[in-house]
Amino acid sequence: MNPAAPADEVAVGRIGRPHGIRGEVSVELWTDEPERRFADGAVLQVRRPAGGPAPAHTALTVAATRWHQERLLVRFEELSDRNAAEAARGLDLVIAVAPDERPEDPEEFYDHQLVGLAVATTDGVDVGVVSEVMHSGAQDLLVVRREGRDDALVPFVSALVPEVDLANGRLLVADRPGLLEPLEED
Repeated sequence: MNPAAPADEVAVGRIGRPHGIRGEVSVELWTDEPERRFADGAVLQVRRPAGGPAPAHTALTVAATRWHQERLLVRFEELSDRNAAEAARGLDLVIAVAPDERPEDPEEFYDHQLVGLAVATTDGVDVGVVSEVMHSGAQDLLVVRREGRDDALVPFVSALVPEVDLANGRLLVADRPGLLEPLEED
């Protein structure tokens, strides 16, 4: 899960385990543009996940990147050894974006574009509001805050979220048994 980034920031990854003894780390990518976001010299802001330890650095500068067994490895200037890399493990990496910047693919959205959208079913029933976007291993999940009820977790896939209408501030969910309401026990 990544914390809600301010509207002018986009979460691009999370620092994983150290690789070797010189401060190199693996990065769990949350971007389709790793070559752009993790270019040599790029400065990434550091955010602590909810409940995590305070980071030793507020920003990290990319010194070098390389791919190893389908995993991005990054060496940051500020992480000089394995101990520093281990201390940074689990921290989220975010970048500043212009307020009007949009992903190149019209079917993709930044987290801050989705948070705050009203949610309704494809049948027109109001459900709630997107309060957070969680990044998990399988797919992203929309956390839908519902008044007087538990939050609902909706996988952010086109089969379940067929329409995102940023201009009108809403998205539609194709409700399925067990998605928004628990299944009845027999």
